[in-house]
This record gives sequence, structure tokens and C-alpha cells, in this order.
Amino acid sequence: MFLLGSALLEVSARKTLNRLHSTHGAPALAAAKELPAVSAALDQHAAAVRDILDVGVRDSATVPTGVLLAGYARGLLEHSGRGAARAPYGPADWAGAEWLPLRLAAVCLLAHAKA
Repeated sequence: MFLLGSALLEVSARKTLNRLHSTHGAPALAAAKELPAVSAALDQHAAAVRDILDVGVRDSATVPTGVLLAGYARGLLEHSGRGAARAPYGPADWAGAEWLPLRLAAVCLLAHAKA
């Protein structure tokens, strides 16, 4: 495997995940501390993402977790037709958040748990 290419892929993934963490992960985590329903929703989304990457991606054990998570997040955004998903503003907004922002926040939480 070409190591420089692999390293660049990981750097790109980290940039994507850091950007998403600031817009989605950190605010969702703050909301989850205040609202158990947000915490439960994030847990469910995180479990689904783990299952998708573990079972649905062939040879996923050979790819760095951050690269998998960033690729998944990019795929979600591309499939949704949005360049970026607008994150809810405050804890009450996270309680009524749509599927995509919650899924992106769960990706961020998984990424930071693995870091």
C-alpha cells in the first residue's frame, strides 16, 4: 500500500471529522447532557453506524476507523444532496432534530471515542 496516500487519506478524514464535530458533534453532546431523549437518539444512531460499518463494509477491519467514518459522513451528505447539513442550534432544537444531523453527530461521537 502506498503509505503517503494512506496518510493523506487519514489527514483528509480527520479534517472532515473535526469540522463535523464542531458543527454537529459538540453541540449534540451538549444537548445530550441536558436532554435524555437526545442522548438516546445519539446512542441509537451510533449503534446503527457501527453495525453498518462493521457488517456492511467488506474488509472494514483493514481500514482506519476515522477514514470509514468520514467516508460514511461524506456519503450521507452527498446522498442527501446537501453540501453540508445545518445543525440544530440549541438543546431543544436537537430534541426535534431531523435524521441527518443526528446521524452526523453520532458519526462524530464515534470518531472521538476511537481517537
